Amino acid sequence: MYWKLFKMDAARWVVPQQVADPEAITLKTLLKLLLHHMPLRAMLLFRFGSWCKWRRIPFMPGFMQRQIYKRYGLEISPGADIGGGLYIAHPIGTVISVRKMGDNCSVIAAVTIGMRNEWKFPAIGRGVFIGAGARVLGDITLGDGCLIGANAVVVRDVPPGKTAVGIPARVLE
Repeated sequence: MYWKLFKMDAARWVVPQQVADPEAITLKTLLKLLLHHMPLRAMLLFRFGSWCKWRRIPFMPGFMQRQIYKRYGLEISPGADIGGGLYIAHPIGTVISVRKMGDNCSVIAAVTIGMRNEWKFPAIGRGVFIGAGARVLGDITLGDGCLIGANAVVVRDVPPGKTAVGIPARVLE
């Protein structure tokens, strides 16, 4: 299961702004992508840590989380319910703490996704794009295919297919 999710992550790096067929990714292609793309290496550690958590291997999920933070500056918890095809363009300074995240989401740079005032986290749909510096906070839902503009602070739900911009974010009609 986690190998399939990682192959979906790698498929986002084959052709920019497209999703390649994960089944077409060979070992040679995968090694080449890992060599060239630091964020993909972070996702490999995340998926491995998630697998360790699922297999109840002690110590390893926390160790992987610390390695991801130390090496790549990305705060993400192994075992989080994150679908395949997660594309993190620039992981340094990015925090991802979600209730659920769908497939093929894009997170650009210095994004914070997490709680606000209480221990409740956002649910993010499939194919969501979150621009650089954006903040997605609290017990909210971002619908499938929505776009979050750079530096937006989202504290309310965003309907599917809509764009949210500003501080606090407002949905464009």
